[in-house]
Amino acid sequence: MSVNSSLSLTQEDGHTTLHLAAPEAIPEPESLKVLRAEISARLPVVDLAELLMEVHSFTGLAEAFTHVAEGRTLVRHLPLSLCAVLLSQACNIGLKAVSRPDVEALTLPRLSWIAQNYVRADTITAANALLVNAQLELPLAQSWGGGEVASADGLRFVVPVRTINAGWNSKYFGAQRGVTYYNFTSDQFTGFHGIVIPGTLRDSLYILAGLLEQQTRLDPREIMADTHGYSDVVFGLFALLGYKFSPRLADLSDQRFWRLDKDADYGALNDLSRHTLNERLIAAHWEDMLRLAGSLKLGKVGATSIMRTLQRGGSLSSLGRAIAELGRIEKTLYLLNYVGDEAYRQRILRQLNRGEQRHSVARAVFHGQKGELRQRYREGMEDQLSALGLVVNAIVLWNTRYIQVALDELRSIGHPVNDEDVARLTPLLHEHVSMLGKYDFTLSEDVAQGNLRPLRNPYSLEEYINQIP
Repeated sequence: MSVNSSLSLTQEDGHTTLHLAAPEAIPEPESLKVLRAEISARLPVVDLAELLMEVHSFTGLAEAFTHVAEGRTLVRHLPLSLCAVLLSQACNIGLKAVSRPDVEALTLPRLSWIAQNYVRADTITAANALLVNAQLELPLAQSWGGGEVASADGLRFVVPVRTINAGWNSKYFGAQRGVTYYNFTSDQFTGFHGIVIPGTLRDSLYILAGLLEQQTRLDPREIMADTHGYSDVVFGLFALLGYKFSPRLADLSDQRFWRLDKDADYGALNDLSRHTLNERLIAAHWEDMLRLAGSLKLGKVGATSIMRTLQRGGSLSSLGRAIAELGRIEKTLYLLNYVGDEAYRQRILRQLNRGEQRHSVARAVFHGQKGELRQRYREGMEDQLSALGLVVNAIVLWNTRYIQVALDELRSIGHPVNDEDVARLTPLLHEHVSMLGKYDFTLSEDVAQGNLRPLRNPYSLEEYINQIP
């Protein structure tokens, strides 16, 4: 029997308290570091504008955008105009920065018309699903995950303009107000759903929406989140819907372990699990709980609305209390697994890190206007931040394709490529993507037809000179 050296029990104020050491970082083998460097040296340098056009060339990205009234996409040079609008929103630089009076598809009036008639919530959602599904088809993405695992986390934005759709939080926004873009990241590094939250409302209100309302071919069955995404009700609803909830809890000493049998003897854990569940409450509301789960699964009711209804006025309804009671069973089983299995904790940490890496790329893309969101209306905020998520997914998809080509080249020249190292690579790279100043959407004829660019030669003199500070 192995000993869990990370776990300890202490007596404090007459009660047993559980302590769990933070998981140690998994050391990176030298082969992984070398592989990363070899791949980075080979990825082609590309402007973000060209990258978007190239992604359209092999996915048909623009076809997801239809006219708000006519429902058609038959507009001359529509992909060029759409990519310019998406880039302007994602980079937070406005349409003027990407407009060109000498190019019909890039004139300011044309871009404004495209933004008003083609770029909206439903078309961005459809385009995003197209990119997520394209990533799902790539063999390299499968080595990172099968799409069954995801994480949820919030990206904070200061909103310096006057609006009722932003809230105060000195920790994240200082003396100003802001919003949280609560987004969901798959184990393939793609973002498959996002919700704009005024201020920093409790994220547990929204966590189910990412699973139930997303429109991609992914089918995540387990979701990781930080402490702010946790509540007993969330555990209960996840269990009813057949999902697994795996949060990273900040302070285990505050967690309660629940028991069904008040007379059961758990030895040293008796005091830790002193709270007894009300199984009669679960039984009394069981049919209502199943009906609610069915309504959620079929989309008859919205997940966020249900969470608000169950917790209206700051206290739980009788049905909410029954769901929370069921959730305490699931939470206790989760806690026992969490404290007893270091590999499980590492897996949660690894997935949450993927979400944080996406946030780093999103920050790099959203560089204009000091990275502040200046939309006054919720619809505008959602459209702009959804466009940001779409562009980050385009970078992920583009990188994944070229990383695969780089791996193939390395194998062809006899460079050792271990499957364990490949599984720890990431497509969330952006050092080779130029996002500033130059917005040229021109592609070579070869790339425009869906063919790949040549990789860089890391041994060429030109590449060596370019790396000199």
